[in-house]
Amino acid sequence: MSSSTPSRFDRGHTDDLMSFLMAAPSPYHAVAAAAQRLEKAGFRQVLETDAWDGTTGGRYVLRGGAIIAWYVPQGASAHTPFRIAGAHTDSPNLRVKPLPDTGSYGWRQIAVEVYGGTLLNTWLDRDLGLAGRLTLRDGSHRLVNIDRPLLRVPQLAVHLDRSVNTDGLKLDRQRHMQPIWGLGDAEEGDLIRFLEQECGLDEGEVTGWDLMPHSIEPPAYLGRDRELLAGPRMDNLVSVHAATAALTAVAASAELPYIPVLAAFDHEENGSQSDTGADGPLLGSVLERSVFARGGSLEDRARALAGTICLSSDTGHAVHPNYGERHDPTHHPRANGGPILKVNVNQRYATDGSGRAVFAAACERAGVPWQTFVSNNAMPCGTTIGPITAARHGIRTVDIGVAILSMHSARELCGADDPYLLANALTAFLAG
Repeated sequence: MSSSTPSRFDRGHTDDLMSFLMAAPSPYHAVAAAAQRLEKAGFRQVLETDAWDGTTGGRYVLRGGAIIAWYVPQGASAHTPFRIAGAHTDSPNLRVKPLPDTGSYGWRQIAVEVYGGTLLNTWLDRDLGLAGRLTLRDGSHRLVNIDRPLLRVPQLAVHLDRSVNTDGLKLDRQRHMQPIWGLGDAEEGDLIRFLEQECGLDEGEVTGWDLMPHSIEPPAYLGRDRELLAGPRMDNLVSVHAATAALTAVAASAELPYIPVLAAFDHEENGSQSDTGADGPLLGSVLERSVFARGGSLEDRARALAGTICLSSDTGHAVHPNYGERHDPTHHPRANGGPILKVNVNQRYATDGSGRAVFAAACERAGVPWQTFVSNNAMPCGTTIGPITAARHGIRTVDIGVAILSMHSARELCGADDPYLLANALTAFLAG
């Protein structure tokens, strides 16, 4: 294929994904960006503190860095099963500590904590912005995104670490990962005062914060034929974006045999145990209230969940050209080969044979190629929200995703067509 040959797929979805990645430097921004797309499709936000009705239409709930959205089709009964596209909004990164202002030797620094299993070296020598959520004195929240060069974690020069290229880079999570952001002595309250000014707030108005640095380098097509996509937070905003697109697409359908649901959780990268994580009560509460709002009983709830299926969509490992021995010798997912079915018999993934059939049928209806991922037996396997969703709610769950390289890096890589293929597969699944 020459450099002037276009992709065999429409790149509009991937272009939109690139915009989504830039708009979502934190889980709070990710759910806000998803909600904006849902609103354009006619969905409306409902508050957990309000009474809900069961009328036809699309609704969504926001809680912190999580969003649950669903569409009640015409004629849905109280026991109509759900079809759920699950994902997570968080990515491994650095998070600002409660007392952020620090420094030494005339450098002003920001104290950070390592979140999740990030590749520490990928945060070195990058121009970093700062984003997240501010909590104001009245209890309200304000999103903040300083999307310009503000922070940098400088690596030690090779002259001062002569063995770095022979013995490898060794980073101490406490001593070596604190970014610089200026010169002079540290002043208590300096960072928050700076953010208050940036947001046009009065001094002292911010009383809480959930902040994280992010790479300001935008996503980009890569390669001779632009068949690859490089960008931040693909794990797992590729899935959040695809699931949002799929839900808005099926909501325009005339008839649906199921109630389609988007469930995007926070805190997957550190175990999902929070009120906004997959191991929390949020999804179960929303599904139950949806049944009750349509006049259902506990019996209807049980019937609905018994027929419910979840596709847990998260990234997986593409075969690495420089480390082929780290992969299973018979399972080599490739970029632009379509979404992957993720299998682990020890239940690190929730897929079984019947789940494979569900996924295969959805891909067949969508005309989408698909692949299978299983770990090398000598390599421990990661996990997802899939087994948690299955165990907590008794919902049949299948783990899928997009194959990427450099997982948990500050900047990851996937095939430029795979996000589009994933969205099509999810659309076919949600439509039933």
